[in-house]
Amino acid sequence: MVEKTGRPAYLQIVDELRDQIRSGVLPAGTALPSIAQLGERFDVSASVVKAAISVLRTEGTVVGQQGKGVFVREVPAAGPESSAVSTEVLDQLAHMRKSLKELGDRLATLEAAVFQEPK
Repeated sequence: MVEKTGRPAYLQIVDELRDQIRSGVLPAGTALPSIAQLGERFDVSASVVKAAISVLRTEGTVVGQQGKGVFVREVPAAGPESSAVSTEVLDQLAHMRKSLKELGDRLATLEAAVFQEPK
């Protein structure tokens, strides 16, 4: 059932289905429950379920087959080029984190100089 947390219901459904896929409850190749079943399970309308499935399709987690249903997508094995890309991305993230820390330190120094406490 969807909780009233302020987070849209369709995103709560996406999170739940994504967790089930990652944990293996819904393994690759498995059909998702029908829109009606998901609607009943989460106590939401069909349009909310369709929005959730649309998000999963867009991110490539599931794939629809006309007249058959929506299935958990097979995850391709990581090849050598994907590990090179991952290393490059991680290097870029490390550089961005370092730059953000430096900017934060500079901002703190500026704020201390501008907003000095009266003595």
